[in-house]
Amino acid sequence: MKSFVSFYPAALKGLHGRWATLANREKTWVLLALVTVIGALIWLLLLAPAIATLRSADRQARTLDAQLGRMRAMQLEVATFQKQPVQKYDEALRALTGATNVALGASAKLSVTGDRVSVTLQDGSADALAQWLTEARVNAKSVPIEVRLTRSLLPGAARWSGVVVMSLPPR
Repeated sequence: MKSFVSFYPAALKGLHGRWATLANREKTWVLLALVTVIGALIWLLLLAPAIATLRSADRQARTLDAQLGRMRAMQLEVATFQKQPVQKYDEALRALTGATNVALGASAKLSVTGDRVSVTLQDGSADALAQWLTEARVNAKSVPIEVRLTRSLLPGAARWSGVVVMSLPPR
């Protein structure tokens, strides 16, 4: 063992000399402390992250499955829209006007410019706005291309005001 120690730098030779002077009981305690520190490092660096990953895997799998389900539903919706015949400008404008009158009522005014319709909303409810957007997308095949809305908190519920610009098929 003396020849192996000769390769160590001077600092390690000093530690080896100190080790030799320790009693067996002290050597046992130092080895136990060293094993404890090494065990803690192994736990913290190798085992704990792996166990945390295993514990969260089920939750992450459920979240990803839910996201996949929503994506498949959207894919089916897109496929359904693609199979529908192309809507003409007049039909789309009539459907958008009807949806606006039904869902938003007097809180909205339409302004048509070419293949775009500006809908000015004044204190419309969030539910009515969501219903209108759905009807505009489904019935009029129209999607918003610009939205400038502000939310105001009036007693009872949030209200929305602003302008939504919708696209229509070309004439």
